[in-house]
Amino acid sequence: MSKTLVVGYDTSDCSKRALDYATEWCLASGHKLVLTYVVQWSPFSFNTPQENEERHKRREAEIERAHREVVDPVVARLREQGIDARGVIRHGHPAETIREISVELGASNVVIGRTGASRLKAQLFGSVASTLIQVSKIPVTVVP
Repeated sequence: MSKTLVVGYDTSDCSKRALDYATEWCLASGHKLVLTYVVQWSPFSFNTPQENEERHKRREAEIERAHREVVDPVVARLREQGIDARGVIRHGHPAETIREISVELGASNVVIGRTGASRLKAQLFGSVASTLIQVSKIPVTVVP
């Protein structure tokens, strides 16, 4: 298992606290940090070929915008602090996607905020943090 922390990030205050926690952890231990940003996207859709082509263009545009506006500035700040950091952006279900990324990277731990950007959705369907705790194959640190 590598010395890599995967941090779930969605720009909410709680995810910022999770990032701060992971930053301190990396500075103290020399762990690498992978900042993950998941654009929620359902693969289940019944579209025409033309609609699928437009959907793919929108998807790529969302990834580019998320890199430029969210992930790349944070990764740059982390690197300025001396942390070996990189960003990963994917589409999908947040908990499942973060789990997949952690497995792919052989991460030693996932750090995530207790609540994310959508509190109402979490109350209705369950939070990303609680789902991740159930599906993760590695330890998950939940930051309040």
